[in-house]
Amino acid sequence: MATTKNTPMTEATDRTFAATRRASDTRLIASVSAAHFVSHFYMLVLPPLFGFVRADYAVSYTELGLALTVLNVVSAVLQTPAGFLVDRIDARLVLIAGLLFGAVGYALAAFVDSFWVLILGFALIGVGNTVYHPADYALLSHRVSPERMSQAYSIHTFSGMLGSAATPISVLLLHSLFGWRGAFFGAAILGFVTAAILFMQRDTPSEQPSAKPHTAADTEASWRLLLSHPILMSLLFFMLLSIANGGLQNYSVVAFGALYGTAPITANTALTGNLLLSAIGVLAGGWITGRTTRHGMVAALGLAASALAIILLGFADPSAFLLIAIMSLAGLCSGIVMPSRDMLVRAVTPPGAFGKVFGFVTNGFNIAGIASPLIFGALMDHGAPRAVFLLVGVCSLLALAAVALTPRRQIKT
Repeated sequence: MATTKNTPMTEATDRTFAATRRASDTRLIASVSAAHFVSHFYMLVLPPLFGFVRADYAVSYTELGLALTVLNVVSAVLQTPAGFLVDRIDARLVLIAGLLFGAVGYALAAFVDSFWVLILGFALIGVGNTVYHPADYALLSHRVSPERMSQAYSIHTFSGMLGSAATPISVLLLHSLFGWRGAFFGAAILGFVTAAILFMQRDTPSEQPSAKPHTAADTEASWRLLLSHPILMSLLFFMLLSIANGGLQNYSVVAFGALYGTAPITANTALTGNLLLSAIGVLAGGWITGRTTRHGMVAALGLAASALAIILLGFADPSAFLLIAIMSLAGLCSGIVMPSRDMLVRAVTPPGAFGKVFGFVTNGFNIAGIASPLIFGALMDHGAPRAVFLLVGVCSLLALAAVALTPRRQIKT
């Protein structure tokens, strides 16, 4: 039987194609990750400037907090429809539009001297925020080579965490030079520049299914997909994990102080270690998921280790060194989970539905963002700081259960 041998020419062609595809993947991952950096940056621009904006408009903290409430409510309501839109038209254009909405929102709030225009600006930022997760995940899932998918997801998540970390110092630096309005305008410029970069990136071919006439049956099938058992369990997974992370990040410092009398500098150092190791864990998790298909096991082990570490802190009063070490270990394990989390959702999502599915399940972030402060704030108000750590651990273990109960097979549509 005749066999086909690779000639030097075909081998050179294969190498050229592989190099071209690798470069294309790199450009796409970089630009989408830059947009994710902006999305996290935009969520945290206002908090470091609360005092300055409040004094300028002579409003209360509650009134100023309305801006963030509007942003989150708009995001929660419109994110799933944005996911449907991503699956119908070019996800890159939707992502560009989201960046522009956010940039215009900050520019409007910077240039118009009106508190209610500021609220309107944050509503526009909320509209822009709806597209990031569905568009980002659709672009990565459709256009990145399968062998680089886990790394793409981990870099994407890491870039968002980097955006959160970079915001406070960047915003305060801009404020020191140009005032809070200058800081808002600087945020707007970041969005406009990132949108321009994405607009100029035209060389990556789309593997997204061709658009076809949309019918009522298509809409019904889409909602059956979103309300199917695997997708609902994925939504629950995202929500529980986000509640746990939000509770730990926002309330661990005050809970340590109330429970053990931990000095603020020690508690904040422990939290910094948790956040830093979580970011490193995301990159490590991307490396791990690229070398195994057992993403559920990786997620389960990471969640279990993180939960046990945090529950331990609720019952033991460790030394400063051990506190920092245990919090850092919990962050590392939590970070390792995140790329596996995304790969698990991708595994059950049918082709052509990445936008709506990721738009739907990442609404867990928005739900957690609304619920977590109310739940953990109530625990602290009722003198139950130990319960903060127990609830963080329980939510992580429930997220593990959600992983275990999620089928691994792709949903048929």
